[in-house]
Parts: sequence; C-alpha cells; structure tokens
Amino acid sequence: MNLSPKRQQGLTLISIIFILGLIGFFVLLTLKIVPIYLDHGKVKSALEALKATPELATKSEFEIRDSLTKRFSINYVYDVKQEDIKVIKHGNYVKVDIEYETVVKLVGNLSALAEFHDTIEAGQE
Repeated sequence: MNLSPKRQQGLTLISIIFILGLIGFFVLLTLKIVPIYLDHGKVKSALEALKATPELATKSEFEIRDSLTKRFSINYVYDVKQEDIKVIKHGNYVKVDIEYETVVKLVGNLSALAEFHDTIEAGQE
C-alpha cells in the first residue's frame, strides 16, 4: 500500500486576515506620517528662500517674521506658530531658528510625534 499523507497548502483565513491587517496598519501609518515630512520640506524651502533674500541682515525682526508667515501661508503650513520662530540679530548678523513639533492622531489613543529644528544664518557677526 502506498499511503501518502495529504499536505495542506496555502494560507488559512486567520493568517490572511492578520497579513491584511498588518498591511493596512502600515498603509495608515504611511498616509499619516508622510504629510508631516512634506510640510517640513515646505518649512525648509521657506527658510532657504529667506536666506537667499538679498540684504536679509538689514531687515528688521518684524520683516523677517512677516516674510516667513507669508511663505507659510502660501504653502499651507499650519504647524509652525509665531512662538516657534526665534530671530536673533546682532548688527549685520541674523540667525533664524525654527523649532516645532507636530502630533498626529493615528488610531484611538495612539499618536505620532515628530520634532523638527531648522536654522539659517546670514551676515557676519
């Protein structure tokens, strides 16, 4: 007699549900986290555009903040508040420091926190 055991092939329903749940979690995570970094790219480009502004070192703190606020408004950046922007001026030297954090709610009471810190310097001390 030739008795060969039957071999099971394929995935069970539970393993398929687990794999789909895992894929869904990572897709959700990607859809929530990627926009944070896209907005951070807009903040960095606004700072680089500000640095490329001619005679930046001669502008007042109000003019620098106003220029950044306008750039953020155009690019729909809402995570950076005025208190997150620090402008330091010493003669012809300007340092603009932006430090902010963003919290995104993922699921239920689970959230993701991203902290960013960018600095530009212009002029000479």
